[in-house]
Amino acid sequence: MRYTAIICAIILFTISFSCRVLQLPQTVSKKTVSKWVDKREWSGGLSLNLHPSVNQDSFYIAYHRTKKLWDAAFAFLKNQDLDTLKPGKYPIVGDEVFATVTEAPSNKIDDVKWESHRKYIDLQYIIKGKEMIGVADASKATITKPYSGDAINYNAEGKYYIAGQGEFFLFFPNDAHRPTIKVEGYDVVKKIVIKIQVAATR
Repeated sequence: MRYTAIICAIILFTISFSCRVLQLPQTVSKKTVSKWVDKREWSGGLSLNLHPSVNQDSFYIAYHRTKKLWDAAFAFLKNQDLDTLKPGKYPIVGDEVFATVTEAPSNKIDDVKWESHRKYIDLQYIIKGKEMIGVADASKATITKPYSGDAINYNAEGKYYIAGQGEFFLFFPNDAHRPTIKVEGYDVVKKIVIKIQVAATR
């Protein structure tokens, strides 16, 4: 009985923490967030644009909570020659920020599951080629596989976007996403995914 109570407490804490990540402080208005995004001080000179699908409130909150981690992620994107960067894993700030580069065929839509993450925020950018990415509200999706290995799988109804060069996507804990879907004419796609920890450990 005591063990069950502890497990329930952990689950409730995790859920409440994820919700707080998305709660905009009362002192910050939507207008303030929009101006902050447009001003691009967060970018550190990175030329890539934020995809219009990105939740600006979540971005504002996450960036200001762990600014050093975000600055390191954007600096990596800016300073690397992405075209020549080889597939593999690249540590940026220990386990708190790291990049994975892949160069592989995309998938048929039926072979790709909806997913979301709790521990890490996804920054996804297509270096070469194009792929389709689905985006949905995780709170309105039906869980098909419970949380394991920092992933939850869903059935969801969402919007689909063609991802290519010039714009990056961000997926927060409340964003179910369905990436790596094949776009006709693009057999192999080179992509970078940067994982940014939701809360810093140091």
